[in-house]
Amino acid sequence: MTAETAATSMPARPRGPGLRGVVVVSIVLAGLWAAWVLRLDPRQLVPGEGGLKIARELFSRALSPALDYESSFVPEGAPPLWWKAVLACRTTVVFAAAAMSLAIPAGLLLSFLGSTAWWADETVGGESALGRFWVRAARPALYGATRVVTTFLRSVHELLWAVLFLAAFGRSPFTAVLAIAIPYAGTLAKVFSELIDEAPRDAAAALRASGASPAQVFAGALFPRALPDMLAYACYRFECALRSSAILGFFGFPTLGYYLAASFENLHYGEVWTYLYALFLLVAVVDLWSGALRRRFVQ
Repeated sequence: MTAETAATSMPARPRGPGLRGVVVVSIVLAGLWAAWVLRLDPRQLVPGEGGLKIARELFSRALSPALDYESSFVPEGAPPLWWKAVLACRTTVVFAAAAMSLAIPAGLLLSFLGSTAWWADETVGGESALGRFWVRAARPALYGATRVVTTFLRSVHELLWAVLFLAAFGRSPFTAVLAIAIPYAGTLAKVFSELIDEAPRDAAAALRASGASPAQVFAGALFPRALPDMLAYACYRFECALRSSAILGFFGFPTLGYYLAASFENLHYGEVWTYLYALFLLVAVVDLWSGALRRRFVQ
């Protein structure tokens, strides 16, 4: 093959930046426009003298967290500081686990209704008028309504749900659990439905050809294929729920955030780092546990 023939046989490179270049340029321009609208100025990050003093005092204790209370007044019978951090970690895990125990079943149900994989390839539903109505109108309407519901659930942050529930029902453990569970259910439903839609459909097509119902196709072919990825994402969301549970402590719930905020307000920076390191260790342990769980199910 001559050089001229090889040159003519090679596909011509597209001229211009291409789709990826357009996307990158658009992101850069959007960032610059947002910075201009918000009047972002790096000089705004320079703290004043009082801020520098607080920052120095806080970070100077990073390598020497408190092992005992820094307050001169400790209630009689109070547990040691390290044990108090352990109890706060336990409460943080309990809130997160309770929220996920509600969010995962709700997310699974909504992901089934919000997925098209179990019915997109179905033929027209029989000769009856009810069957045709179900396939042509009711099923797409149910899919659309489910997508709207999941979008609404995840569009409201858990902190806003907490504010709404606190104002409506008062402070109780159930309000905190619901505040985390509702947006997490919407997020899980969206991701689960996309994982189901992206799962290989060869087994689903075989079951459908043998006369299996849509529910059987979903349970026997689509769901098992998507389950490892769904499990991995659920574990990740549990880690996020731990952080959300800790943050809800700023609303008065006895999680790590509650004691962290109290220590910071009292300028007990050694205790602040004790609780921060406790949260770090908690997330690290959960990450190791979820990693082992994912490897077991994926293999």
